[in-house]
Amino acid sequence: MSPLIGLTGWLAAAASVLVAVAAQRRLRSRMEAVARACHELRGPLTAARLGLSSVAGQVRPSPVRLRAVDAELVRAAVALDDLSDPRRRTPRLAGIDRVDVPELLEDCVEAWRAVAHARGVGLSARWVGERAQVWGDRPRLAQAVENLICNGLEHGGGAVEVRGLARDGRVRVVVADQGPGLAAPVARLARSARRGGRGRGLAIAAAVAEAHGGAVTSAPAPRGARLVLDLPAASDAAHRPAR
Repeated sequence: MSPLIGLTGWLAAAASVLVAVAAQRRLRSRMEAVARACHELRGPLTAARLGLSSVAGQVRPSPVRLRAVDAELVRAAVALDDLSDPRRRTPRLAGIDRVDVPELLEDCVEAWRAVAHARGVGLSARWVGERAQVWGDRPRLAQAVENLICNGLEHGGGAVEVRGLARDGRVRVVVADQGPGLAAPVARLARSARRGGRGRGLAIAAAVAEAHGGAVTSAPAPRGARLVLDLPAASDAAHRPAR
């Protein structure tokens, strides 16, 4: 066999390996996108179903509860939209408006109250100080907050408190639980989730926060986990995120 033929065969084999590796990466990417969509669909659909069950038979259902159920269905639609583009790493922001954060927290907690009750976990919300707004995509911000709540309900136990406050041009949402705490820092869990590991909810919340010019971090706590969603307050258009 001539050296030229041998080299050609080696190049063909190498090309085949590269094609196989690329196909495997695309498959892993699509599988991870499906796993993320399932994660994001399961929560809001469960919350919406239990929320509707709780108002069944009521002559005048609570407007807050109905608004919360509607928000969960919108969030489910957002998850399906994400599935249509599995290669996209950052969340697409559909509409940017001023979002009233105390109202957002009220809706998020109301949406998950029935789930918390079914799990035997207390869930409460508290706003400290003056009301505040942020620029953002409301369904996406709800997605971030509710993933932090869901993390507390799944891994915390006892009681989960959602507390919001505005200070020094920033808006902070703190979700505290009474569980064993985080197994690793938020950034490490997010990286693991992108490779198919646990922590998808935290990774999604972190990505949404980053798209809004903020971050998700953990804060010291005597017990359990304390997750902090930090966002710039909507003081002017300079903090308005791009779509």
